[in-house]
Amino acid sequence: MSLINSILLEADPVEVAEKISVLTLATKGGWVMIVLVCLLVLALYISIERYLALNHALKEDSTNFMNNIREYVHKGDVEGAKTLAKSTDTSIGRMVAKGLSRLGRPLSDIQTAVENEGKLEVSKLEKRVSLVATVASLGPMLGFLGTVTGMVKAFQDMAHAGNNIDIQLLSTGIYEAMVTTIGGLIVGIIAYFLYNVLVSRINKVVMLLEVRSMEFMDLLHEPA
Repeated sequence: MSLINSILLEADPVEVAEKISVLTLATKGGWVMIVLVCLLVLALYISIERYLALNHALKEDSTNFMNNIREYVHKGDVEGAKTLAKSTDTSIGRMVAKGLSRLGRPLSDIQTAVENEGKLEVSKLEKRVSLVATVASLGPMLGFLGTVTGMVKAFQDMAHAGNNIDIQLLSTGIYEAMVTTIGGLIVGIIAYFLYNVLVSRINKVVMLLEVRSMEFMDLLHEPA
């Protein structure tokens, strides 16, 4: 009790009441916070880039596109349909173009080619999304690592100080332990949220591709 009372008496009220900025607090987390910030920037960059790509895949006017393809096919203008599909430069356009390039073969072969092209397009859209999931799981683990190293540092300072234990002496290790825990959780939560948003958009694209592939196959079954 005497040690605590002496610290409270010697403490400057202005310094106790002074608020620490977020940036200053983050710097007290040590090297772990630098790694966490880098991981957060990586997750944000991938998420924004993939979100824009997925929005582009969902934004196209697929209904008019398929209607135009149907008109070309019914007129017997297969080359016109191929030109339209290739000029569209979208996942659906490339999938339909692959199917049109297989015309004249058995329908089962055409369907297989369309499905394979659809899977390839989904694979392209999923590129680097797994890294966001990695950041979501790695963030809290790094935060916990910082907590352990911070507490070790605090206990080392206590051991070296002997009977001359000072709160400021221990503050560095304790700050590192607490700040990295918070930082790791924040990074993990943000990355987990971003990953689920991307997965939701990918599922919508997959559903749209499946619908358009079925429409294309139905088109081939229609009478000329």
